[in-house]
Amino acid sequence: MRIGVAALQGAVSEHVGAFKEALLTAGVKGEVIDVRRPSDLKRVDALALPGGESTTISKLLVKFELADPLIDRAEEGMPVMGTCAGCILLAKDGDFQVDSTETRLLGLMDMSVSRNAFGRQRESFEADIDIEGLSGGTFHAVFIRAPVIRKIWGKCMALSTIKDGDRERIVMARQDNVIAVSFHPELTGDTRIHRFFLEMI
Repeated sequence: MRIGVAALQGAVSEHVGAFKEALLTAGVKGEVIDVRRPSDLKRVDALALPGGESTTISKLLVKFELADPLIDRAEEGMPVMGTCAGCILLAKDGDFQVDSTETRLLGLMDMSVSRNAFGRQRESFEADIDIEGLSGGTFHAVFIRAPVIRKIWGKCMALSTIKDGDRERIVMARQDNVIAVSFHPELTGDTRIHRFFLEMI
C-alpha cells in the first residue's frame, strides 16, 4: 500500500506523519510518499490533499500538471481525502472568494463550500464532534480558518456536523471513494480519520 500526500503547499509533513502512524497502528505494511509530479501520482493507491491555501494549491496542481490526472484517478476509484483547503478543492461549487481568486475546483464531490466560514485566523477553535462510522467516541477537531460544506446533493453524504449558533454546519462528507474534511485531523495526534481513510483502499 502506498499513500500519497500532495506536497505542493500546506500541512504536508503533518499528514505524512499521521499516515505513517496510522499504518503502524493498523498493522498494515505500506509507505507514504510526497506527490509533486504526475509520475508520483501514478505510483500511489490513495492521495491526501492537505490544508493550506486553496488558491495556491489549486494553481500548483495546474502548474505541475496534476489536476487532470488526479481527477481521472479519483473517477477511476482511487481514494482521495481533502482536509481544510483540500476540502474546498474537492467541491463542485464554491463561494465568492473561490470565484474572485479564480480557484479551479476539482469537482469530485456533489457539494458547495464556503471558505473561511468561521472567520479568519483569530476565530480558529477546537471542538469535540461525532463522526458517522468512526469508532472510539468523539473526535477532537481543530478548525483553522476552516471552510464549511454549505450544501450537498446527489451521492454526497454528510458524516459530521457542528452547531454554529442555531445552525448545523456540515464539516465532513463522503462521496464514494472521496472524503472532505473541513478541519485538520493531522494536527491532533488522533489517527482514526487517517485509519478510516486507509480502510477505503
